[in-house]
Amino acid sequence: MVYRLKTIQKLPITVEKAWDFLSDPGNLKNITPDYMGFKILAGAGEKMYAGQIIKYTVTPVLGIPLGWVTEITHVKDNEYFVDEQRFGPYSLWHHKHFIKAIPGGVEMIDIVDYKLPLGILGRIAHPIFVKRQLNQIFNYRYNKLIELFGEYRD
Repeated sequence: MVYRLKTIQKLPITVEKAWDFLSDPGNLKNITPDYMGFKILAGAGEKMYAGQIIKYTVTPVLGIPLGWVTEITHVKDNEYFVDEQRFGPYSLWHHKHFIKAIPGGVEMIDIVDYKLPLGILGRIAHPIFVKRQLNQIFNYRYNKLIELFGEYRD
């Protein structure tokens, strides 16, 4: 089964400022909870481009490090990029990041389509653990971006 997580956030910054921050793989650590033990190992030292491979480790469960490799598959400056897992904990991970100008700031939309390994065990783990943890990670990111850039007011 393929699951979907979609988040929408508005920030009081320009598209260019949002893009500069979000398209820098090095900033991913800044918007990931410390308990995830996120460490970039390679591939984050340059401006994002299609074909870029980023290698990192995460420790989502019991401090056990997991290797994760993603490829940036699509990039349209100041509009969107897509990262896809090439190696890691998911059977499928396809994450689309969209940015668009709105009055007074930007709207960012993230759409993650993902599938868990282990068949029935993965489907059992999804509501108990995985979905909850992904929501916590994206909630942390939401709040961290407000802390960094301010809260959008309609």
